Amino acid sequence: MRRVVILGASGHARVIADTIKACGDTVEAFLDDNTSIEGVAGSISEYEKYLDAEFIIGIGNADTRKNLSTLPVKWYTAIHPSAVVSPKVTIGEGTVVMPNAVINSGAIIGKHTIINTAAVVEHDNVIGDYVHISVGAKIGGTVHVGESTWIGIGAIVNNNISICGGCIIGAGAVVVKDIRMKGTYIGIPAKIYGGGV
Repeated sequence: MRRVVILGASGHARVIADTIKACGDTVEAFLDDNTSIEGVAGSISEYEKYLDAEFIIGIGNADTRKNLSTLPVKWYTAIHPSAVVSPKVTIGEGTVVMPNAVINSGAIIGKHTIINTAAVVEHDNVIGDYVHISVGAKIGGTVHVGESTWIGIGAIVNNNISICGGCIIGAGAVVVKDIRMKGTYIGIPAKIYGGGV
């Protein structure tokens, strides 16, 4: 049984805790800078008290995950037992794969990435570090998603698409052509918020 410290104590962190427990491991502590949250053992700066455990970041914000990923700790990768993950998939350290997610053959998933509940990542995708594939999003085959991009709830990305880093793809958006400029994209087909393509 592995002992895991979760950095963060929000709802997302609590879902990660459920995934850790479903894997047969134990949550050693929640650390959060908001120490008034019930169940928080201390601030994130106190992580050195737990260096004999493994760590995972339970914070949705990509920039925060990126900053915390530089801590000199051993990272835990959480894959819920109900997730369907091909044995021919590579998953980076600190990543979480939530219940009923599907990751198919040949996909490469970066570090500290979130593959959320019931998301589908099809074959031969390259999903960058610190990406969040939200609940129920569907990513077609041979898609590249750049670092720190957030794919919103229920969004769809067509096959053979490339999305640059630092983007937000809105809930329910449908991406049918490459996105080369950082921004927020919404609608069917997805277009940059405020105009453009």
